[in-house]
Amino acid sequence: MDLNLDAPHSMGTTIIGVTYNGGVVLGADSRTSTGMYVANRASDKITQLTDNVYVCRSGSAADSQVVSDYVRYFLHQHTIQLGQPATVKVSANLIRMLAYNNKNMLQTGLIVGGWDKYEGGKIYGIPLGGTVVEQPFAIEGSGSSYLYGFFDLAWKENMTKEEAEQLVVKAVSLAIARDGASGGVVRTVIINSEGVTRNFYPGDKLQLWHEELEPQNSLLDILNAAGPEPMAM
Repeated sequence: MDLNLDAPHSMGTTIIGVTYNGGVVLGADSRTSTGMYVANRASDKITQLTDNVYVCRSGSAADSQVVSDYVRYFLHQHTIQLGQPATVKVSANLIRMLAYNNKNMLQTGLIVGGWDKYEGGKIYGIPLGGTVVEQPFAIEGSGSSYLYGFFDLAWKENMTKEEAEQLVVKAVSLAIARDGASGGVVRTVIINSEGVTRNFYPGDKLQLWHEELEPQNSLLDILNAAGPEPMAM
């Protein structure tokens, strides 16, 4: 959701949340950009809110970080008062409240995903403006516009954990191929009754899609190559 290209460190982004038979899979690319300049190529856009709830962040990095920090603090207080973990729905509604009440100032689209013992795995999309929508899958960020048709075709109910994660990694890599503001590595977070699993897929291991070229003469290759012999005087 990269609306303000002049804002420092906007995350032209692809973030995804998918429910599967037993939990949820969250996924994101890792490129944070300031206009045409990539400010961070390995940022982590999937942020922990509680032990069992995570949020994917897109739009202004500063806005999404401050919302996540506030909500993490409120949920910590909530957990202490209740003596049990906050549900995914409570977490999503806290973010919705903050995003909606400050909609004139915030430029961030968020996806909340997690698992709780009452409702199992849940995904909530909270786009720009602060609506909250429970969805079987949610996609946000500048890369999402390339993925709606793909998800209509590829998503199905009662996927296994492996199918859901493969779908998320494939979708993020497709968006990276088409969207100049998405790139870097793919990170996933799987949340279910057994806990949380984080996985990491480096950029050079992602599938190349139509018309994509193998990287050539990249800065890293040049730096890693042996330097020329010093001139003999």
